[in-house]
Amino acid sequence: MRRTNVSHFHLLILFVLLNTFICVNCTKSPSSEELKAQKFPPCAACKVLINSFKKGIERTSREKFDGGDSAWEEDKLGSYSKSETRLIEIQEHLCKEVERGETQCHALAEELENTIEDWWFNHQQTHPDIYDYICIQQTERCCPKDHFGPHCLPCPGFPDKICNSNGKCKGAGTRKGSGGCVCDKGYEGDNCSECASGFYESYKDENKLLCSQCHIACDGACKGAGPKSCEKCTKGWQMLEEQGCIDIDECMKSDKYCPGNQFCINKEGGYTCLSCDKACKGCTGDGPDMCLKCAEDYYKKDNLCISSDLLGRKQQENIARYATYFGLCVATCIIFQRNIYIASVIGLLVGIYISVSEYMIAHSNIQDTTANVDILSPT
Repeated sequence: MRRTNVSHFHLLILFVLLNTFICVNCTKSPSSEELKAQKFPPCAACKVLINSFKKGIERTSREKFDGGDSAWEEDKLGSYSKSETRLIEIQEHLCKEVERGETQCHALAEELENTIEDWWFNHQQTHPDIYDYICIQQTERCCPKDHFGPHCLPCPGFPDKICNSNGKCKGAGTRKGSGGCVCDKGYEGDNCSECASGFYESYKDENKLLCSQCHIACDGACKGAGPKSCEKCTKGWQMLEEQGCIDIDECMKSDKYCPGNQFCINKEGGYTCLSCDKACKGCTGDGPDMCLKCAEDYYKKDNLCISSDLLGRKQQENIARYATYFGLCVATCIIFQRNIYIASVIGLLVGIYISVSEYMIAHSNIQDTTANVDILSPT
């Protein structure tokens, strides 16, 4: 454990400055009014309205005529499920639960009020899907699934393999878009029927193509899985016959890649340079036990580079600890000198306390971090 002299006050100042920076640079969230005023394209706006209407249908699905003889009212006035009363109740709550685009939803509801009423009273049986009837057929704001454009043309691969099942059709379900394929990662081509660069065919039949990513050692194309299948190696790898691409160990020439008081750590396709311990003048790894030579004011002891000044401080700490134990024993004897039995018990407890404390220090990370880190690492 490394010691720090940073006070609570300094930490508080750092915390305040950090939060100030975050608040200044954070993106302002839109207000509720801005969310209500948000506008969607024609098809999306129609979906918002119809979804709100469907929620109204669900909300009133278990209701019936209020008051009086409901059986007589249903017999004379018709079923509540298709009644004008239920329609009015749905329309009264229409768009109120919409978070984004509520204003546009209300305007569209007013515009399509007669069309919705016509469906409610005359077309529920023949066209049970209100979205299909309102948004696609009557207002022509949307297209059927997997169709696009003003004339609702089918997307490539319709109906079973849209974009070869490896992409999405531009404008699908709307009156917009070109109908072209936006391929998923790893696929390319007009119909997403080919593997992109850096991917290979891991499975293919007449119905399905599966592309998998090449090994990280490959620079572009590959013939299969693993570094042996690379056609070319990327930086940090080298091609060997029968082995394919193998990682270059830059740390074999650490002086070239990590000059100065640093040591090299190899990783796949690259390397990392880390600073040596401050006790070292050149090293092969982290810690004061990995030094090639000791830095100025440090000397080697038991294969560790240590500072005589810090070692002296550790000795002072040990003296202070033992003095504390001795003082505790003396104080116990003085306080309880008139009662030897109580003094004996207290003395025994003090002895146990000292023994357990010393055992914990000797067999825990406290001793390791104090001897190997606090003395040898930067403060």
